[in-house]
Amino acid sequence: MARPLIFDLDGTLVDSCAICVAILSDMLAQRGSSHRIDMDYARPFMSIGGQAMVAALLGPACGDPAEEIAEFRRRYAVHDTARDTLFPHVADGLARLVAAGHRLAICSNKPQNLCEKVLADTGLSPHFAAIIGTTPDRRSKPAPDLLDLTLAALKTDAADCLFIGDSELDHQVADAAGMPFLFLTHGYAHADYVADPAFSYDCFGVLTGDILAGRHG
Repeated sequence: MARPLIFDLDGTLVDSCAICVAILSDMLAQRGSSHRIDMDYARPFMSIGGQAMVAALLGPACGDPAEEIAEFRRRYAVHDTARDTLFPHVADGLARLVAAGHRLAICSNKPQNLCEKVLADTGLSPHFAAIIGTTPDRRSKPAPDLLDLTLAALKTDAADCLFIGDSELDHQVADAAGMPFLFLTHGYAHADYVADPAFSYDCFGVLTGDILAGRHG
């Protein structure tokens, strides 16, 4: 029987680093700041939380982090996410999984409205039975709030699902729930994080093939 599959979003399905850097660079330019953001330097900051990310990447030009992340998110809400920001094989891989009977969900620390916009912009929305992002009353991963809401939306138990993510936060929340975890190496995990090679993938297409072949239950 096809099992429910729960995906993180940024770093797992979508490479959002370039978008984040572009938005923050525009903020810097409009302030007349000479500070510049290096793309490679920025990648590890994508999974540490919004306020910490903008503080780190805006550097000396950062004001109140709470105000900065609010401004960043206002800009993100009107910034189109191009389909080519999807990691290779994501679009066709998700379509194959749905065709095989898997129910898919998103469980992301990205704000709810931005999750919905990114998935709509990239054409992925129809694949997902549930889309769960953060709101003011939902704690971010690795707190269990988002995953609990995702499981409730899918009307399923953690042990019956697979969680697919790109960071140690995803692994922590899956482990705490007793859910098997598959790791994608192309995302934003901390450099010190070491995943089990038997459950790690460099390519979304290979991961898709293994799930369809039943190699993960």
